[in-house]
Amino acid sequence: MRAAAYSQRMERLYQKYPEDHEAGIFYALSLLAAEPEKDTAYANRKKAAAVLEKLFAGEPNHPGVAHYLIHSYDKPEMAKLGLPAARRYATIAPVAPHAVHMPSHIFARLGLWQEDIASNLASIAATQRGEKMHRDGGGHQFHAMDFLVYAYLQSGREAEVQHLIEEVKALPAMKDMYEGDSDPRFLNLGFFEASYALELHHWAEAAALPLVPGNRDDDHAATHRARAIGAARSGNVGEAHKALARLVAIHADAVQRKLSSAEGLDDKRREAEAWVDHAEGNNETALNLLREVADGENGVLEASEGIPAREMLADLLLEMGRSEAALTEYQADLEQNPQRFDALYGAAQAAELSGKGDKANLYYAQLVQACNGSNSNRPELGQARAQLARKGSEIGSASQK
Repeated sequence: MRAAAYSQRMERLYQKYPEDHEAGIFYALSLLAAEPEKDTAYANRKKAAAVLEKLFAGEPNHPGVAHYLIHSYDKPEMAKLGLPAARRYATIAPVAPHAVHMPSHIFARLGLWQEDIASNLASIAATQRGEKMHRDGGGHQFHAMDFLVYAYLQSGREAEVQHLIEEVKALPAMKDMYEGDSDPRFLNLGFFEASYALELHHWAEAAALPLVPGNRDDDHAATHRARAIGAARSGNVGEAHKALARLVAIHADAVQRKLSSAEGLDDKRREAEAWVDHAEGNNETALNLLREVADGENGVLEASEGIPAREMLADLLLEMGRSEAALTEYQADLEQNPQRFDALYGAAQAAELSGKGDKANLYYAQLVQACNGSNSNRPELGQARAQLARKGSEIGSASQK
C-alpha cells in the first residue's frame, strides 16, 4: 500500500515537472517497486518502460535509465526489448560490479550465453579489484557467480564450473552482498554443486552430494532436493524418501516461521516428490505435481533457481514414451528459457521420436551453436554433432546424384 501511495505521489511530481529527468526516472522506479504481485499483464513495467525509453533516447549513457530499463524488461515476454539498454549499460560503468552484472539479466533471459558470461566475469573482476583496494562488498561476486555457473552449464563449459567451485572453496570468509551475517560461500557452494550434478544428469553423483559444512539447516535445501531427485532417478527410492523428508521438514519450518522462502521451498519439494512418485510408478501424480509448479514459473536465470519445472515435465513425458506431449512442453520451456542445453536436446529427441526429423535437426543445430567454442565431452552434444554430420553427408550425397 505504501509503495503504491509513494508511486502515485511520484506520478504527480513527474506530471508537474515533465522536464525534470530525475523525477521521471524515480517515478519509473516507483512503478517497479509498486508492481502488484503476479501481475501477468505487466502494467507497471510497461508504464515504467514508456517513461524510461523517452529518457534513454536522449540520455543513453545515464546509468539509472539503463539500469531501470533492464529491470522493467526482466521478464521472458519482454526481455528482447531490454537488449539495447543491456548492451549500453555493459559499457557505462565498468568499475561498478552491479552495473556490469545487470545486463546479464537480459542476456540470460534470451540465452545469449557468451554475453551473459562476459558480463558476470566483468562483475566478479570488478568486485575483486575493489577488495584489493580495501572496499567492502566481496559478497557481491556470488550473485554474478550464480549467473555464471548457469550460463556455463547451458553452453558446454562444465570444466569452468568445476574451476569456479574450487575457487569458491578457496575464498576467505566474508559477508553476503547485503552485508548480513551469513557467509555466502557455503550457501552458494551448495547451489553450484547441486546444479552441476542435476544439469548434467549425473544422478548417482546428485544422490551422494555431501552437505556443505557451515550451512544452516534450511540452507541445505538445494542439496536435499538434488539428493532426492538423484536417488529417485537412479532407482534408490529409499534414499530418495529420506532426502525428501528433510526437504519437507525444512519447508514446514519456513511456513511456521513465516519466511518469504516458503513458497519457493514448496515448489522444490513438489519437484522432488514428483520424481519419487515417478520412481514408484505413480506417473500421473508426478505429472500433476510438475505441471502445478511449471504453470507458476516465469523463467530461470541462475543456478540457484534450479532446472525449470516445465523442462522436468517434458523429461518425464519423454521417459514415459509420450514424445509428442514432451515436444510440446520442451517448446513451451524454450519460450521462457531460450537456448537451455537440456531443453534443446530433449526437444530434438522428442521430435525425432515423433517422426519430425527436420525439426529435430533444427534443435540439434541450435544446441551445437549454443556450445560453440566449448570443449565439452557431454554425450548429448556428441550425438547432436554426429546427427548433423550425417545429415550433411546425406545432403552432399544427394546433390552428387
